[in-house]
Amino acid sequence: MEFPKFKYHPDPISTGAIKESSEECECCEEARGFVYTSNLYAEEEIEFICPWCIADGSAAKKFDGMFSDDYPLQEAGVPKDVISEVCERTPGYNSWQQEVWQAHCGTACEFHGDAEKDELVKLSGEPLENFLRVEMIKPDVWQNILEHYEKGGNPAVYKFRCPECSKVIYTMDFM
Repeated sequence: MEFPKFKYHPDPISTGAIKESSEECECCEEARGFVYTSNLYAEEEIEFICPWCIADGSAAKKFDGMFSDDYPLQEAGVPKDVISEVCERTPGYNSWQQEVWQAHCGTACEFHGDAEKDELVKLSGEPLENFLRVEMIKPDVWQNILEHYEKGGNPAVYKFRCPECSKVIYTMDFM
């Protein structure tokens, strides 16, 4: 059985959104070797969902839930079909607060997980200035964050990439 492909989350195993598991999916009731590790925002608490039930939309439909908040994408003017794909058929991601899926060029961005420290150290010029402005971080505070930054740590810096123009967008989250 071929692993599902997710346009807006191209490698959910490396980002930690999907992990190997022998647990049975609560949607299809099969143990397929992988389960989702983040939240399905639904009325009932669902612990195990396989990537196939995410990809075909059956988990979101069965449990009347979403894998990501649709509000940021709606506010960005992303088309409804793209919002539906991201929120109902794409694995979300683990964040300290609630995740905020990024948009650019009128569409949803691809999620690429936690940023690597070396790429953050190289960030400069307008991309760095925009990041600091959006995240409301002073340059001296950013330097302190960089000194202690660890991938997967607190604070977390997430990497998104626009599928239209390839621009990389970073967001930050902390406990």
